[in-house]
Amino acid sequence: MKERLQELQQEAVTLVEEANDLKRLQEIRVAYLGKKGPITEVLRGMGKLSAEERPVIGQLANDVRAVIQEKLEAKEQQLEEIEIEKKLSAESIDVTLPGRPVSLGGQHTLSLVVEQIEDIFIGMGFTVAEGPEVETDYYNFEALNLPKDHPARDMQDSFYITNDLLLRTHTSPVQARTMEKYKGQGPVKIICPGKVFRRDDDDATHSHQFMQVEGLYVAENVRMSDLKGVLETFAKKYFGEDRKIRLRPSFFPFTEPSVEVDVSCGMCSGKGCRICKQTGWIEVLGAGMVHPNVLEMSGFDSKKYTGFAFGMGVERLAMLKYDIDDIRHFYTNDYRFLTQFQRER
Repeated sequence: MKERLQELQQEAVTLVEEANDLKRLQEIRVAYLGKKGPITEVLRGMGKLSAEERPVIGQLANDVRAVIQEKLEAKEQQLEEIEIEKKLSAESIDVTLPGRPVSLGGQHTLSLVVEQIEDIFIGMGFTVAEGPEVETDYYNFEALNLPKDHPARDMQDSFYITNDLLLRTHTSPVQARTMEKYKGQGPVKIICPGKVFRRDDDDATHSHQFMQVEGLYVAENVRMSDLKGVLETFAKKYFGEDRKIRLRPSFFPFTEPSVEVDVSCGMCSGKGCRICKQTGWIEVLGAGMVHPNVLEMSGFDSKKYTGFAFGMGVERLAMLKYDIDDIRHFYTNDYRFLTQFQRER
């Protein structure tokens, strides 16, 4: 039995040394050290040995196991190192080659335009105010001089959630909410950027969701000339110092008097072209003096305070400035389109 154990040790060691992959090594481990291996078979016959021989053979069997296990582990480590060397050789990297460029993200075009607008008005003393996109009927309409039976409501096809809740159709509710917070004490000087929603068919110039920036200034002795000065400053800062504006009479329920504001065409310098439809002017926003009813409903004394308000579409301003011909480009997430525009510093 002693000789058999020594033979098994020699056989196993030889096979381990000849093994050339980890799979073969595992087969040898199972064959010699497994429960059905020859060493186990030898140990099962120890019952036939004398009491003096059993500890000797038992110790020898343990030593044989230990030697085979040690050889297996050493060979396994050797084969793993060879495998790693092969992989490193096959996957070698030339560190002198230039790296692959990483495409960096950036701000969306509309976000850039909103920031430009905010910077211009902040420079004129305005602050930025925000409000909820899901609005009540009261703040979206009634507080802005649009009672429930007012025909002008039909001009803004609305997304109603309940009889009293809807997706806001303009950012004007932020103005009403802000005036309420001031509790009738001016001045109030804010702009309100944000998303608005109207039931409209999407095409090159319309979208059911778009962005607005509205402005409000309420104080004592605010005049139409102040409104014109603010808007003229904005037009020159946003479109260019050579641009001019004009005011045309219009109607909005929440302002009186109301005006449409045009800016001189930058393509033809006001001479007339296809962009301005041969008029020399392009409509950019609506504005007017805050209606006394709106002031009173928000807690301001209309005999003491006056104010002006204006509203502009961000997409329209972006399209005019960057000569973009389709509003849908802003919402289709085409990387080629979005990467064309960078923040002007």
